[in-house]
Amino acid sequence: MFDVAVFGSLFLTLFVIMDPPGITPIFLALTSGRPGKVQKRMALQAVCVAGGVITVFGLLGHQILDYLHVSVPALMIAGGLLLLLIALDLLTGKTDEPKQTKDVNVALVPLGMPLLAGPGAIVSVILAVQKADSVTTQVSVWAAILAIHVVLWLVMRYSLLIIRVIKDGGVVLVTRLAGMMLSAIAVQQIINGVTQVIQGA
Repeated sequence: MFDVAVFGSLFLTLFVIMDPPGITPIFLALTSGRPGKVQKRMALQAVCVAGGVITVFGLLGHQILDYLHVSVPALMIAGGLLLLLIALDLLTGKTDEPKQTKDVNVALVPLGMPLLAGPGAIVSVILAVQKADSVTTQVSVWAAILAIHVVLWLVMRYSLLIIRVIKDGGVVLVTRLAGMMLSAIAVQQIINGVTQVIQGA
């Protein structure tokens, strides 16, 4: 009742796309200055949001995109623009949002989506679910999706230990580096979306 090849293939694909090690500095930058309990809750919220989005698109992905008349390149460009706005805030050090609102936004956007549940992960899951033509492969696909989300939660949950070591000065440095990384990811995502639009024209 389990296909190791299907599980391994999708897990590795999602690992590369969702990038648990790469999400660590961005998570630390976006959650710095908050109590430990709040940071842990935000890590869980982000993973739950990403898992929910991935699950919905895995089950109803094509129907949703067709109903909204939204193409995958459009989804990629929109996600890239959203990430770019967050990256600019990290680079300029803006912290003028109310704390409660900021907590909600960070857990849902950009952490849950589009950082974790981005266009790449969504499309990969849609294709994997479509190709799964038996109960065994379906179980393997959803097991891989669950496994990568557990890994993401563990990485973010225990990355909070790093804050205790690097202190406030290190957090500022990590924030700026995360802003640079995130802006590069955002621009690349926009480029990929535009490229697909041009190729499809």
